[in-house]
This record gives sequence, structure tokens and C-alpha cells, in this order.
Amino acid sequence: MSTRSMEQTNRELRDKSPEEIVAWAINYANNPVVTTNFRPYEAAILFACTRLKKDIKVLWCDTGYNTPATYKHADELITSLGLNVHLYVPKQTSAYRDALMGIPQVEDPQHARFTEQVKLEPFNRAMQEHKPGLWFTNLRKGQTAFRDRIDIVSQTKDGLIKVSPFYHWTDAALDAYLETHGLPNEFSYFDPTKVLANRECGLHS
Repeated sequence: MSTRSMEQTNRELRDKSPEEIVAWAINYANNPVVTTNFRPYEAAILFACTRLKKDIKVLWCDTGYNTPATYKHADELITSLGLNVHLYVPKQTSAYRDALMGIPQVEDPQHARFTEQVKLEPFNRAMQEHKPGLWFTNLRKGQTAFRDRIDIVSQTKDGLIKVSPFYHWTDAALDAYLETHGLPNEFSYFDPTKVLANRECGLHS
């Protein structure tokens, strides 16, 4: 998709509902996937995608450091929404990694290696195995400086079209969406690669 075409598409989708955006995206490309880590408000994107395509592939890259509450939340959504989950985990166990490096701070030289092991390698493996034509994610404006520069439809450096149906939504609007559709939320999600809440995770460039 050219830059001009993407800008036009984003203008056309700006006032559409998440379901209308998902419907456009599903018609645009074959083999769409949605990624999740079951962080707060993930129920919204999972519900919107499965509402339009029940069997859409849900790629769950689990770092192995989630809280018990997050794992219970994930299990609840997998069951209630009937998610077609494909689970990807690091090649090393968290116990092995804890013995060698623990959870490095961002200034630690080991941090890049840690992030590669727990997040980037499983994600890249998932993408290579499924070769999606389009990627749904729940990025939103205001989360990070990088995310403020993209839009509903954006493109990775590798050319993959990325669609964020809730890009312009606030937390309050998402709270109302979850309540309307009887969806749960969960706020104890822990990302071991981030020291600051507004730090980019590295998957979306």
C-alpha cells in the first residue's frame, strides 16, 4: 500500500466503528491474524475480530512472566470467545533465565538479549510460521511517541499491513465498550522488558 493510498484509507476509516474497520481489513487481505498478550483492554480487539471472523488466528506470545491473574484472564477469554489460539513461548524457561541473568534493567547490557529471548524471537517465529497478509493489534494513540505517529492502518518496515481498530479510542470509551459487550478486563499484566509504562516494546516498528 502506497503512502498516499494509506493516508486516504485512514481518512475513510477515521469515523468507522471497530467492526467496520475489521470488516474492511478482512476484505483487504487474506490470512489475517490478531496478536495478543492479554494485557488490559485486549478483550476489545479479540471480541471485534472474532465477531467478524470467528476462526481468525490469535497469536499469543507469552513471555512466561505473566501474573496469575493475567493467565486466568487469558483462559477466560479463550474459553468465552472460542479463540483459535496459537501459543508461542521463549525457547528458554524462565527458571533457566532467572539463574543466568534475572530480569535485567534497561541500562543492563543483558537487556537486549533478554528482550530478544522473551519477546522478539517468539513473535518473529509466529509471524514466519503463519505468514499473515494483515496484522490486527490494539495499538492506540497516546500510548507512546512512536504510536502517536501511526494511524488506524500502518505498515511495518517489512511491508506488513497493520490495523488498529481502536486507535483513536480512549480508556473511557473502551471501558464502555467492554461493559456494553459484557467483556472482562484485567490490569495486573506485567511486561518484563519494560521499565517505564510508556516504553515501546519493539514489536511494532
